[in-house]
Amino acid sequence: MNDQRPLVIIIVIAIVGLVLLTKLFLIQVADDSFLKKAESNAIQRVVDHPYRGLVYDRNGKILVYNYPIFDLMVIPREFQVKDTTRFCEIFKISKEYLKETYTAARKYSPVKPSPLIKQISTTDFARIQDYLIDYPGLFVMTRSVRSYPQASAANALGYIGEISGPQLEKDTTKYYRQGDYVGLSGIEGYYENELRGVKGVKYKLVNVRGVDKGPFKNGEFDTASVAGKNLTSTLDLDLQQYGEMLMAGKRGSVVAIEPKTGEILAMISAPTYDPNLLTGAQFGANYLLLNRDQDKPLFNRPIMAMYPPGSIFKIVQSLIGLQMGVLTPNTTFGCNRSLVACHNHPNPVNLFGAIRNSCNPYYHQAYRMMINREVSTNTFKDTEIGLNAWRESVLKFGLGGPLGIDMKNEKGGSIPSSKYYDRVYGEGRWKYSTIYSLSIGQGEMLVTPLQMANLAAIFANKGYYYPPHLIKAVDGDYEKIPVQFRTKMDVGVDAHHFDLIQDAMAEAIYGTAARAAISDIQIAGKTGTAQNPQGEDHSVFIAFAPKDDPKIAIAVYVENAGWGGRAAASTASLMIEKYIRGSITRLALEEYVLAGKFM
Repeated sequence: MNDQRPLVIIIVIAIVGLVLLTKLFLIQVADDSFLKKAESNAIQRVVDHPYRGLVYDRNGKILVYNYPIFDLMVIPREFQVKDTTRFCEIFKISKEYLKETYTAARKYSPVKPSPLIKQISTTDFARIQDYLIDYPGLFVMTRSVRSYPQASAANALGYIGEISGPQLEKDTTKYYRQGDYVGLSGIEGYYENELRGVKGVKYKLVNVRGVDKGPFKNGEFDTASVAGKNLTSTLDLDLQQYGEMLMAGKRGSVVAIEPKTGEILAMISAPTYDPNLLTGAQFGANYLLLNRDQDKPLFNRPIMAMYPPGSIFKIVQSLIGLQMGVLTPNTTFGCNRSLVACHNHPNPVNLFGAIRNSCNPYYHQAYRMMINREVSTNTFKDTEIGLNAWRESVLKFGLGGPLGIDMKNEKGGSIPSSKYYDRVYGEGRWKYSTIYSLSIGQGEMLVTPLQMANLAAIFANKGYYYPPHLIKAVDGDYEKIPVQFRTKMDVGVDAHHFDLIQDAMAEAIYGTAARAAISDIQIAGKTGTAQNPQGEDHSVFIAFAPKDDPKIAIAVYVENAGWGGRAAASTASLMIEKYIRGSITRLALEEYVLAGKFM
């Protein structure tokens, strides 16, 4: 029995050795998971963030470029601080912030880098860079934020900010990570995919202490970032800045469009703000201040504010009436002020005179003829049928829904239907006397300033428009803008009907907006006064010029500024002169507009 013990020991040792050899073979040859785990601990993946694309105006002037910032990164296992007070003084942070951020970084990974201080400016980086050598485990990652050399067109250009949790969840492409920046509004938001570029990745070898030992496999797996595409905006910077100057101290909107293309030449929301406020480390604090401002500078009035169109809608009424055959150039009505209030002008008037003198009773009577056409023996049903048919014609003018501009959060206004009145008054319990205020652009009708400017473009083009847009080319290619902005939209009114309309609008300048006339540039325009129960009425004006070869269509809406021939018409006239001539000769009119403070 004793003689067998060495043999048993040998057999046990052999079995154990065989098991160990088999396990080593599986680990080293058959299964590479342990190798991958070891490499992941020794390889540091660093994302190379691309530069966002630049944005230029239509004449090649830079509107948005990239400004370098720096994120101070920390590797918790390597980080050492002997004097916490001094460290916090150098880097201008509190002890509480340091403790909280370091704890979060260590929880994420002791050996992988995490941001300790984000968005350090170049000035602050120059101040702290000499101290970095004193603190192991710190290094700097370069990123970029947006900068606006002209401090103009803030509401149109938009801004970028750190991506939110809900946005990350919606990112099906998995492009973004927590801490990335994304376009949140304006051009920045709509053209995010074009502007953001393509991320690159660099892999670095690090030892067990996290110290950089150079590129992994000589950079074989590294990929370079690709900068975003540059955009050429439709905006004319000079015109944009001039409009912002004219609207200083006012609340309202100016939208100017090139009629033949739908390209937006200027988009002014007043009051506005310096877009540089929403960049860098102070984004959060500044956004909070702007958001709390009672004048609402972040509210993009050209596409979000909705107002009654007032008398400018009489042009649409005229065209629909002509196309329906209800009106002709010779259709004449008396200015019956028992129907609706009006101002002094020749009486009676035909269609031309009604447009020129903006006669309210004329459109009260004309609209009734359009709505109550005796297609039913039931008066209530007749009004319902007529309203719905009329509404279909109005919608073709780009009203009652968003025009589809290349910006987020565009409102569509409202053109009420019979269903609306059924809900308010009950089915079969309303008739023309309920809705007659629509005849002069009041009542439940609402439009945006962008829609007003688009109406001016329709009148200039004699019956068509291209959806208004803010981008002219992508990376210099004019064919890369979305196809919908190159698609002509017809409003369903014969072109010859616009001849009378254009002539009457040209004469209307001398009737209700004589101050807006320019001696050698023929303007066709229409004033409007939108009623405001809370205070002074709103001033409205739309126009296009030159009348026979329109280069610019414009809408101006100034809140609490009174009748349309006052602030709005004067502002529009100066904008037209600035765009067509390149300079202003009527300095007295400019002073008149600048002196008006209506807020």
